[in-house]
Amino acid sequence: MVFFAILMGLLPSFLMVALGGLVRSRLSVNAWQGLDKLNFEILFPTLIFVAASSRPIDPRDILTVGPAVWAILLAGLALGYLARRFGPDRFLDFAGAWQTAWRFNTAMAFVAVATLAEPPMGMLAVAVGMAIPMANVFAVSALSRGSGSLAQTLKKVATNPFLIASVSGVIVGLSGITIPAPIMAPLDMLAQAAIPVALISVGATMNWGALARLDMFSGIICATKLIALPTLTMIACIVLDTDPVLARTLTLFAALPTASASHVLAAGFGADRELSATLVAQSTLLSAATLPLWITAITLVF
Repeated sequence: MVFFAILMGLLPSFLMVALGGLVRSRLSVNAWQGLDKLNFEILFPTLIFVAASSRPIDPRDILTVGPAVWAILLAGLALGYLARRFGPDRFLDFAGAWQTAWRFNTAMAFVAVATLAEPPMGMLAVAVGMAIPMANVFAVSALSRGSGSLAQTLKKVATNPFLIASVSGVIVGLSGITIPAPIMAPLDMLAQAAIPVALISVGATMNWGALARLDMFSGIICATKLIALPTLTMIACIVLDTDPVLARTLTLFAALPTASASHVLAAGFGADRELSATLVAQSTLLSAATLPLWITAITLVF
C-alpha cells in the first residue's frame, strides 16, 4: 500500500518525462538546448536558492549534512572506478562516464522528497547545497586531468550557477533574514517552473532505447548510483542511529539518478558525449523502478 502511494506520487513526474519524449519533434534541437540552458542558468538555481533561504538553517545542520553527503559522493567515486577496466581506453572518455556514478539529479530530488511524510525540504536544500560544489570538484578534476591548470578548474567550479545559488541560499538561511515578499514572489514563480521544464526537457533529449545498450561497464556505474550508494547510506544510518529526518534525507539523496546534464559537461571537455548521455538515460529510466522502492524502504525503516 505504501509502495503504491509513493508510485502514484512519482507517476506525474515520470509522465512529464514521457511527454517530453512525445513532443520532442515539435521543437528543434537548438530550442531544447535553449531550455536546458535556461534551466541550468536561471530556473534551477532559483529553486535551490528559494528552498535553502525560505526557512532558518541551524548551523549544526551544515556541520552534519555536509560531511555526510561528501562521504556519499566519495563512495560513488570510489565504487564507480571499479568499472574502469570495462570502460573506454581513453581516460577522458571514461571520466565523462565515471562522473555519473556520483552526480545527482536535482530535479528528481525535489520531486521525490515531496512523497515523504513531512518532507524535509529545508534539509534536502542544505544537502544539495553542500553536495553541488564537491560533486563538481570531483567531476571537473577528473575531466580536466592532464589538461588545463588548477586555476581553470577552480574557476569552472566557482562559477557554477548551482553552486552560487546554493551557497547564497544557505547564507540567507543561516542569517535568519526574511526576504521581502515583493522580491520573493517572482523567485517563487521561477522556482515553480524549474521542475516541469526540466522533466519535459529530459524526456525530449533522452535516448529511450538506452536500456538495450546496458553492458558490464554501464551496469556497474548504474548499480553504483541506484543500488550501492543508498544501500550503504541506509546501513550507515541504522548502525549510527542517525536522526530519522537526516536519515531519510541522506538515503533519498543517495538513491537519486544521475544528473541529466552530465553529458553536457562531458562534451564541454571533449569526452565521449554519447557514452555519458547513454548512461544518463539508463540511470533515469532505471530509477523509475528503483526510486519508488527506496522511498518505500525509507518510509518503513525511518
